[in-house]
Amino acid sequence: MARRQFQDAFPDVYFGSETKDFGSLADKAEAVEDVTVTGAALGDFALVSLGVDTVDLTLTASVTAADVVTCVLNNTSGGTVDLASATLKVCVLSPRADLF
Repeated sequence: MARRQFQDAFPDVYFGSETKDFGSLADKAEAVEDVTVTGAALGDFALVSLGVDTVDLTLTASVTAADVVTCVLNNTSGGTVDLASATLKVCVLSPRADLF
């Protein structure tokens, strides 16, 4: 049902995923990973999730080129964090051109 709520605003939705082990991430450090999402275009909205608890880290995503979503994991926890390997999932929402 929720899909229908935004279907008119975002007629095209694209997905991508990969298994990722970010390794040990020191405080104030970041890790960057590009995920291929066929159909993604600059200006589209990007959502990202990781299949493990991200503790006190922040995870963001943005479309940085055609078919490429750049995911950034940022550590501001105050200490070193080592997350387990997990699936990085990306969803891209392409809005109707007449909305903006």
